[in-house]
Amino acid sequence: MDYNSGTKLPKRRVHTLLAGAIATALTVALATPLVAPLLSAQAATKESTQTLQYGANFADVVESVRSSVVNISTTTDRADSHALLQQQMQPFQEFFKRRFQGQERSVAPATAQGSGFIISADGRVVTNLHVVADATAITVTLNDGTQLSARLVGGDPKTDVALLQVETTQPLPFVEFGDSDTVRAGDWVLAIGNPFGLGGSVTAGIVSARGRDIQAGPYDDFIQVDAPINRGNSGGPLFDTEGRVIGINTAIFSPNGGSVGIGFAIPSSLATKVVGQLDRNGVVERGWLGVQIQPLTEQIAAHLGLETAAGALIAVVSPDSPAALIGLEPSDVILVGNGVNIESPKDLSRLVADLEPGSSLALSLWHRGEQRDVEVQIGQLTPGGVATQPKATQSPDVQPGIGLSLAPLSPQSRAKFGISDTATGSVVVAVQPHSPAASQQIRAGDVIVRVGHVAVTSPADVVAQVGQAARDQRDVVLLLVERSGQAHFVAVPLA
Repeated sequence: MDYNSGTKLPKRRVHTLLAGAIATALTVALATPLVAPLLSAQAATKESTQTLQYGANFADVVESVRSSVVNISTTTDRADSHALLQQQMQPFQEFFKRRFQGQERSVAPATAQGSGFIISADGRVVTNLHVVADATAITVTLNDGTQLSARLVGGDPKTDVALLQVETTQPLPFVEFGDSDTVRAGDWVLAIGNPFGLGGSVTAGIVSARGRDIQAGPYDDFIQVDAPINRGNSGGPLFDTEGRVIGINTAIFSPNGGSVGIGFAIPSSLATKVVGQLDRNGVVERGWLGVQIQPLTEQIAAHLGLETAAGALIAVVSPDSPAALIGLEPSDVILVGNGVNIESPKDLSRLVADLEPGSSLALSLWHRGEQRDVEVQIGQLTPGGVATQPKATQSPDVQPGIGLSLAPLSPQSRAKFGISDTATGSVVVAVQPHSPAASQQIRAGDVIVRVGHVAVTSPADVVAQVGQAARDQRDVVLLLVERSGQAHFVAVPLA
């Protein structure tokens, strides 16, 4: 699902927390999360400090947790390591692309430095996957300088969370996860980590905002903080004033790569789910519904007969998917899932991902002008699922009267516009300037897949359905438009 909600930041200003590099070594560091609650952990502080006022002393909290925060360094023999990271960390590709654009590729062994924290006495350590991806050696350095070898238990590329196991014969100090769902803007937080290789560094600040979407991955739900975090803090813990981990420090928003007081941490509510699965299985299994979804706009909601633009609008249903088996269709709007209101596509993405394959999901949805309740058995998310449509038929070039010139899909049009062999519908060959279609950013090369509830296979189908909408005296006509393999609905005004 590629449609994101929440605050979006200018692309060139979001930086992952990368450590500095020396000589022939390439040094990197970043973060991200998901999982079920972990085993019990020891209390992190001597007493609650929730009533701290500005200027209060955090020394007791820091003293109680600092020994559980570690520095992580890795070595990999793979050349061109940043290109390898881009391939493996697909949800974070844009971060790496912006970071390394224009740099020569490394041909020497690469090293990465980051932060992490111990979550069990037997040496389980949480960090970011990109810090340890494809490492031939992982070294964890404790606060007292002790260096221990570690191995990768498992990692989750979609959230950039990794779980390590340290080789130790002695019990290690550890910390516990807190409840990030109770965190509010204005709460005090502490970040401890390895910025610029300066291990054990502590900074303090407050929570600036919740639920930030910085387009790092499909499950973005970041906590924004103003506690200074820098390159090398990646993978390190964000503590509340009781010394519990409420987040994993991940990225900063900055014009120059340094801290300007806008940092992002993955909430513990997401991280614990991922870590729990990695601890049990070494991998993360996510539920799969089999739909591509997009946000509702006021125009589309009105066209479908909904009073508010809340919900997840289905644009594509994958063949033979759980959604297809229960009859879900493009233009259906999912309103409630397992009793939880779905305000945006992100809500549905997280809900489905958290469900175990084989479990049931009760949905309330808006289907062809009526509310409908259904139950679906969730499948398992696997890489590479692609939604397809029935084969297209040929028909003459026509214009539907909303500023579009359409043609049948043919080998020639597919080659000209780079349209996949699986796409079906009618291709847009021209858009009249200042037309209703132009006002909705439809452009040549787009494929019209549906008009309203009806799948179209030719220009004539599009014309017929647009004409019917006009005869029904509708204000807009709803088109399902496919572009570069992604489909989304647009509401085109009818003159």
